[in-house]
Amino acid sequence: MPIVVGVDLGTTKITSVAVDTLSGQILAIGTAANEANVTRPEDRIRGYSEWRADLILVAAIRCLSSLSQQLGSRVRDVAGISITGQQHGMVLIDATTLQPVSPLINWQDRRALELMPNGLSTWLTAARTALGGDAWKRTGCWLHPGFMAMTLFELQQRQQLPANARALFIMDYFATALTGQPPITEPSCAGSSGVFNVRSRQWDDEAIKALGLPRSLFPTVHEADHGIGGITAEQSQATGLPVGTPVFAPLGDHQASFLGSIADRRNSVLVNVGTGAQVAVYTDGFDFQLPIELRPCPCGGNLLSNVGLSGGWSYQVLEQFFQDVGHTLFESASANKLYEVMSRLAATVPAGADGLRCEPQFSGTRLDPTVRGSITGLSPQNFTARHLSRALLEGMGRSLHHGFQAIHQITGHLPTALIAAGNGLRENPLLADIVSTSFDLPITFTRHREEAAFGAALVASVGAKVFANLDEAAKRLVHTTLEADRPVNSGH
Repeated sequence: MPIVVGVDLGTTKITSVAVDTLSGQILAIGTAANEANVTRPEDRIRGYSEWRADLILVAAIRCLSSLSQQLGSRVRDVAGISITGQQHGMVLIDATTLQPVSPLINWQDRRALELMPNGLSTWLTAARTALGGDAWKRTGCWLHPGFMAMTLFELQQRQQLPANARALFIMDYFATALTGQPPITEPSCAGSSGVFNVRSRQWDDEAIKALGLPRSLFPTVHEADHGIGGITAEQSQATGLPVGTPVFAPLGDHQASFLGSIADRRNSVLVNVGTGAQVAVYTDGFDFQLPIELRPCPCGGNLLSNVGLSGGWSYQVLEQFFQDVGHTLFESASANKLYEVMSRLAATVPAGADGLRCEPQFSGTRLDPTVRGSITGLSPQNFTARHLSRALLEGMGRSLHHGFQAIHQITGHLPTALIAAGNGLRENPLLADIVSTSFDLPITFTRHREEAAFGAALVASVGAKVFANLDEAAKRLVHTTLEADRPVNSGH
């Protein structure tokens, strides 16, 4: 049977996987740290986030080379490659030479929150005002710092846009580099720009014009099963993959993780906990309300996504507090992270944390960054490290369930399967148990950890005509396992 390859250009790690289309088994994995951050120290303080796109490609090619070596003679069975990666940010390339003319300004960038030269408003406020109050109904989301359109708006206003430039997502640039073909993008990527029409699945010319951006900046849009071209002879030598191996239109990592985790997308809800957290369900419709975002799904349909929920970052805040107490009061700092100790202690506390309640929105919400977390119900009995740990985990679980309830109000549909992704749930059985209890559904995980890269490979299997559509591919390739039997003292 053919093999399909998925590549995930993540913020911290680059990953490639080779998937057997008969069994769904991952035959080989290549990984490399993403060490391309070139933000100057003084700019980091200002909230900038700049990366060298060419170094990201070097790491990705190294991953593919490792993959090819592991496959050995079976590398000839590779039927296609799909690429996913971090969304929202952008890199400018020269439309003629196809080489970068800017750093990758990624999704973490916060320069949009700086005051404009007139000192009257931020760049973000000016851009949102220019778009108008109803633009989100067409684009599926509100404009945020780090979004492609937001960064382009600021560069245009500062007259810093190079001539003959094209604005790409990092995965678009990698696909162009592998094939030597003109750049294209795909709806699940373009939908994260802030100026993509989710109904027409094409660029929203009204929004682009409102921001004063040249239409020529934006590449042609094709669906994810569209073949861009084949791997060039030069890239074949670098990656070890056969010349002409088909490369398909890249997709966004949020949607790739969804596809790579869920076998039945119409009856499942995905909860993903990493640094942040998200809840997503599939819909064939277009109804949504903020803070829910409507994100195009590859090859048709959409995801209703509630993003920016309380995730691993919140747990890290509490861990840093415990470290500070040890260092400040006892002059004793732990060389290791305290997450395992915190979770072990939390598991000894009954559900409800003896009345202690934590709302862990320490860094605000998607719509209101000024919101702050809270801890209430303190008593002499529950003012302990173990209770704080338990209460925070329960707050994370509550945040995820509330995020889903907002989606449920739109769809009225209750899923029958709760699927988990992200290391925040995989590596914390207590949190997984709390989330399962919150949703009143058993929680399941995929048998593989690289959900986004696997989802990209799944799309490649459709592009290569191994399967007729994504539903058939998911049914054949995505395998889940019930995690409820993992040993954990759930406290209830």
